[in-house]
Amino acid sequence: MKKYLFMLPLTIFMVFALAACGSSEEGGETSGDSEEGTEESSGSNTDYGIVEEGKFTFASSGEFRPFSMTDASGEMSGFDIDVANAIAEELGLEPNPQKQKFASIVEGVKTGRFDAAVASHTITDARAEQVAFSTPYYYSGAQIFTRPGSDIETLEDLEGKEIAVSKGSTYSKFAEEATENIKTYDSDVVALQSLAKGRHDAVITDFLTGKEAMQQDLEIEAKKMIERSEQAVAVAKDNDKLLEDINAALEKLREDGTLAEISNEYFGDDITTKPE
Repeated sequence: MKKYLFMLPLTIFMVFALAACGSSEEGGETSGDSEEGTEESSGSNTDYGIVEEGKFTFASSGEFRPFSMTDASGEMSGFDIDVANAIAEELGLEPNPQKQKFASIVEGVKTGRFDAAVASHTITDARAEQVAFSTPYYYSGAQIFTRPGSDIETLEDLEGKEIAVSKGSTYSKFAEEATENIKTYDSDVVALQSLAKGRHDAVITDFLTGKEAMQQDLEIEAKKMIERSEQAVAVAKDNDKLLEDINAALEKLREDGTLAEISNEYFGDDITTKPE
């Protein structure tokens, strides 16, 4: 009798233990169903593998007037920012701009720190090895700028001269063709300001940036255009879905006139249409 009384508590314990295990498994299945429901409810944005759910996290320098500028509160504005905001709206995402030094933006996209770069990146073979590019959202080109009265006109005239360019820009390659005396800045605008103050012989930068600087009463002169270029949004090379949808967004914004409208606001002209 004592033997049976001893085994009874053990039997009761095993029954409760089994019940507890069954409850845990059922709870696990319920949890799985809940997670599946969460994925379904989050929509197609999960296909992008984005940095922050529900947001389009894009990088821009904030130092490239009028494409991206930073006000006293740290908020960025400009042509690139407005284009990025319009893309975000088409994607159904909240725009999440991030200020980053231009020279390190491509690496930030490549390593997944940003979903994209909307920062006036010229499409080049070297960059295309690191990131994937959208269709161009505007067209520009490199130009030489000097102080008034300079006899420099062409790239050949820059041989042996001191040339300033922005770090990480494509303009360095043109400067390197003419001289070894190259000074770099984090911003094209700062390079142009330095030129106007008497430093350097010339600056090579985007002709639209130079035009804007001249309109801001910076005492510089525009010389020969060196080339035409295409600027595009950069995304990680393996993010095919995001690239596809960005291209679709740009096409819609091009067709409905939004890109042209943004361009005219900042430049008084449409730079989003490919020159003939």
